Amino acid sequence: MSAVRKKLLFDIGSTYFKVAENGTIRHWFRDFNRPIFEDLMDKCGDLVAKYRPEEIQICSSANGGLSTLIIGISNSFSLKYAINIAFNSGINIIDTVLYHEIERATPPVETIDVVIIVGGIDGVGGIFDEKLIGFLEKCTFQNIVYVGSADERNFLSGHIRRLVVLENIITEKLKINERALKTYLTDLYQADIMGKEDIKQLYEITANQIFSTPYVVNRALPFISRRLDVTDPFIVIDIGGATTDIHYSRDLVSDNITGEGGYDRLVFKKLGVYKSRESLVHTARQNEFVYELLNHLNVTENVLEEESEAATKVLMQLAIFLVLYKVSRHHSEYVELKLENLNNIVLTGGITKVLEKEDAETIIRFFYKKLLHFHQIPEIVLDRNYEIWTYGMQAILENNEATKELP
Repeated sequence: MSAVRKKLLFDIGSTYFKVAENGTIRHWFRDFNRPIFEDLMDKCGDLVAKYRPEEIQICSSANGGLSTLIIGISNSFSLKYAINIAFNSGINIIDTVLYHEIERATPPVETIDVVIIVGGIDGVGGIFDEKLIGFLEKCTFQNIVYVGSADERNFLSGHIRRLVVLENIITEKLKINERALKTYLTDLYQADIMGKEDIKQLYEITANQIFSTPYVVNRALPFISRRLDVTDPFIVIDIGGATTDIHYSRDLVSDNITGEGGYDRLVFKKLGVYKSRESLVHTARQNEFVYELLNHLNVTENVLEEESEAATKVLMQLAIFLVLYKVSRHHSEYVELKLENLNNIVLTGGITKVLEKEDAETIIRFFYKKLLHFHQIPEIVLDRNYEIWTYGMQAILENNEATKELP
């Protein structure tokens, strides 16, 4: 805790500025008509002036994150492992393609930040051919990385310009090897933050690295029980203006993926309630249970078109339902969590400024009864002061101090 008290901490979200100083947290709603840096300095300039750049630590989710397309040869290993690493690196997955179906796959129309190609253990060759090259020629992407069998490297490097080749993420024992790809994606994420003009300007007030907020929140999970009344297993749902994230411990997952940390996260780029409101409404309209849910809330679908406090409240409730749906056994594209085993669901982010505990309970009770056929629900904890990110900052700062003290 001492490391935190010597620092001024900022979380620059897409909707709120959060500031922590001497254990006190304050929030400001952003002025979307002004650049982030200009708005921040207008609201917090006097506070910033009290600290040296070395004493100011910033995290941000305002850049929205990077997007990826993953091409792999199997669902069981290559796609599953690459999806896991991408999500844990804060990368948003736009699409996945099984290689034996690539001739029938539709290339994404949007520009992809990074394409990941993966497949086979080292020693296995003859996996990829001209079909892959033809598919990639129809895609628009900024970066491309290969993390599969070493035997395919020469062929791919000879046909794909600017291809980055890293260690295979599948070991000879079919275990996940995440370090090289995770570092590459995390560095890309950081470079993207620095490249965004609004975020880049924040380096005028800090001499420290700017972290992504999902990364910082994930670092807080091992320490949450010290400050909040929660017990394992639990999940943290962070619903903000641009994205919705779920943080969870790996013992909630049946898949035998053994990584470095005990906690993972999923980032849903299109399920925010302000910046990505339109895509949230679209996703809700496509869900088979949402109209019954709206009826349960005693509102009509017209509420989705409204610009009101009541509509924002319903959208936040829908966001809770949709993220639980996406990690349940009713949805196959994401990691399935053992939701029936949960003791607690912790809600954090901008949602805690709008919803009361009973608002969240209504949705979660509907989800558990309708989709899981459970009548009991996990205990709900609201991070009302939105301070979980400060626990993550504390963990990072204390780790840095401990590293300095090593001989």
